[in-house]
Amino acid sequence: MKFTKLTHLMVLALALTVAGSGCKKGPQKVTVLPSGSKTGPGTELGSTDPIPGGGKPGSENVDSEKLKNGGVPQGEGHRNWIENAETFKANTVHFAYDSSAVKSSDAANVRAVADHLKSNSNQAVRVEGHCDERGTEEYNRSLGERRATAIREELIKLGIGGDRVDTISYGKDRPVDTGRSDAAHSKNRRGEFILLSPPAA
Repeated sequence: MKFTKLTHLMVLALALTVAGSGCKKGPQKVTVLPSGSKTGPGTELGSTDPIPGGGKPGSENVDSEKLKNGGVPQGEGHRNWIENAETFKANTVHFAYDSSAVKSSDAANVRAVADHLKSNSNQAVRVEGHCDERGTEEYNRSLGERRATAIREELIKLGIGGDRVDTISYGKDRPVDTGRSDAAHSKNRRGEFILLSPPAA
């Protein structure tokens, strides 16, 4: 009787051992992704994967064709026209921090440019949008564009045809004051006017 009981215990132990070894798991497979990162136990998919297109979060890819002369022009513009930066130098429009709204205190400057264009129907103007040094290059290019466009819209409201007003953004690339004070930043947040005259025949 004792022998039979002992035999049963041995058979049961052997059965448990065989069953346990049958459930043993081998090493889990690790999949190598094309980017070189791995996914498997303890890894988070996407934590090291590059962003498609090579960009960075929150950035824009600026078309290199639009970066001629360091700015982002809008439309074809008046190529080969004669440029005059002096005529409207006193009419520069300045903006509040992070704003593209034309201030009422600068309305007279925009009006003076519009009056000149009304009296000289063969001329056009290019509005250049500028920013201070703060912020990313991409953001400031966009803000400079909005500033130039806001001035353009004011000129159109004053009766100037949109085909006579070009815009370009230089972002923070062309400061008039390289200082880092509030006064310097204030001078750099601006929209400038470049008078354009047709090339001599």
